[in-house]
Amino acid sequence: MFVQHTSSIRRITLFLFFMSLSLTAQINKIEPPFWYAGMQNPELQILFYGENIAAYDVTVSNGIPISDIKKTDNKNYLFVTISTQNIPASDLLFTFKNKDKATIRQKYSLKQRRANSAERQSFDSSDMIYLLMPDRFANGNTKNDSDATTTEKYNRELPGGRHGGDIQGIINNLEYLSALGATTIWSTPLCEDNDKEYSYHGYGQSDVYKIDPRYGTNEDYVRLSAALHQKNMKLVMDYVTNHWGINHWMIKDLPTKDWINQFETYTQTNHKRTTITDIHASKIDEETCVKGWFVPSMPDLNLSNPLVLNYLTQNAIWWIEYANLDGFRVDTYNYSDPQGIAKWTKAITTAYPNFNIVGEVWMQNTSQMAYWQKDSPIGKIQNYNSNLPSVMDFTLLDALGKVFNEDDGSWDKGMIKLYDNFTNDYLYANPNNILVFAENHDTNRFNEIYQNDIRKYKMAMAVLATVRGIPQLYYGSEIGMSGNKEKGDADIRHDFPGGWAADASNAFLPEGRSQGQNDYFDFTAKLFQWRKKTKAVHLGKMMHYIPENNVYTYFRYDDDSTVMIVLNNNKDTTKLSTKRFAENIQKHTTAKDILTNKIIDISSEIELEPKSVLILELQ
Repeated sequence: MFVQHTSSIRRITLFLFFMSLSLTAQINKIEPPFWYAGMQNPELQILFYGENIAAYDVTVSNGIPISDIKKTDNKNYLFVTISTQNIPASDLLFTFKNKDKATIRQKYSLKQRRANSAERQSFDSSDMIYLLMPDRFANGNTKNDSDATTTEKYNRELPGGRHGGDIQGIINNLEYLSALGATTIWSTPLCEDNDKEYSYHGYGQSDVYKIDPRYGTNEDYVRLSAALHQKNMKLVMDYVTNHWGINHWMIKDLPTKDWINQFETYTQTNHKRTTITDIHASKIDEETCVKGWFVPSMPDLNLSNPLVLNYLTQNAIWWIEYANLDGFRVDTYNYSDPQGIAKWTKAITTAYPNFNIVGEVWMQNTSQMAYWQKDSPIGKIQNYNSNLPSVMDFTLLDALGKVFNEDDGSWDKGMIKLYDNFTNDYLYANPNNILVFAENHDTNRFNEIYQNDIRKYKMAMAVLATVRGIPQLYYGSEIGMSGNKEKGDADIRHDFPGGWAADASNAFLPEGRSQGQNDYFDFTAKLFQWRKKTKAVHLGKMMHYIPENNVYTYFRYDDDSTVMIVLNNNKDTTKLSTKRFAENIQKHTTAKDILTNKIIDISSEIELEPKSVLILELQ
């Protein structure tokens, strides 16, 4: 009798246990998955996703008031807003009740923030940012090369396939990056991208709360951040506000029809971002620019929808807190709804007043780029402020890709192109907070353009290291890597040699590099190690002189020091009279060449080698 009774109890217990599992499984997604106590904005909107979840009434433990519940046409979504004001780090219990169904209970955690999290510092003009594509950098963990939950599998033989690089590969090579002079890493997106092909670039994200398992885990990303901080280095996340991938779980079951921008038939953006500022633009052209899809596999997010905007805002803040981030680079920044993206940016920089965000505003006109920087004098004309601290200097990119092949300086050829770029700096609200670069993952490789002429590479790197702004290098250029975009994106995104155990050489180590690779690396490392400790090129003033005879001279200076930069773009040795630069040279008669450590007489004339640069600290 007792045995039978015990057996019955066991069966009932097991039944109730499995019932509880099935009821808990009713809620398939909770986003954010957890949150933090003591946030600047106490309002937290939690997305609960599960079959017919909107049919349930919801309450929260500890008497916490629910300030808002939003239901949409899709009954599988429930957006619940609570106030976390004065609630300490703790576990909350949400209870979902329906008269026709069993009660569902769901734990939700408010975690403790790091000390002084809101006051975190960010990247700035004292930094050098190293841009890498994780799939092509280094394979530190071969066990995650493929994953059962993602479609595309490892195939290093396929140029556009998954090659196996991962977060552990980055961690393994931080010493290399530190030796190079890099202070900050910007990695292309690491969140899950479950496209069937070309998923390695990461811009078609399918889950923005989850690191792609082929790169590692969320915990691995946190480890990367911690490892960087131990070396006094910084981590910048590549954030995408404009679009997701077609395989994002939410795209497959939209919360609302207008969660994404949709036309009657597929409509691609016209890429004419000038329509946003053009006072003569037609409404259809502007709408197509902002609401058109980037490509068919990337649905365009509708930031004018408050639910979308809040979702992306909380997601960005969650990653800052969770991974202890130091900044964002925002992809295709000015493709998003202008008012929506300005609110998104403002929310983040309000929560983190020192947090830097650089936006990709790929325009070929300085005024068009400057318009998108925070407090832009141009934006004020149209009563617009993006709140975006930093933009990318694409006009400088264009100039650097041409000038060093223009051997004869003229009114519009040669060094005048660099000079003219900086004459437009008055258009920027903050020229010191602009990202300067000679290439990235979407452009021709610099060394391809100039056929691996290291003299021209040195000139370009010297410019990045000494002009106003924040220099960014693209992985592999420092060892002479080249690639032609006309051959396809894979050609400008080759694997870093030595990142895979089977590689014939290992360019992460001096002994694994060829002499030519070491020539590139040694120059780059010396230049940017010098830059680390030279405050005059971080925030000092800049004064430049109109190029003469295809020679461009400019100075960076503060109250304590002066640096003179001379670029000789001629094919022949050139003599440069220094009399013209008396305003900056003043009583100085000698200067130290930081690249050779030689002392040079600058009292009257300097001899310049062909296609060369001098960086001189005035003595």
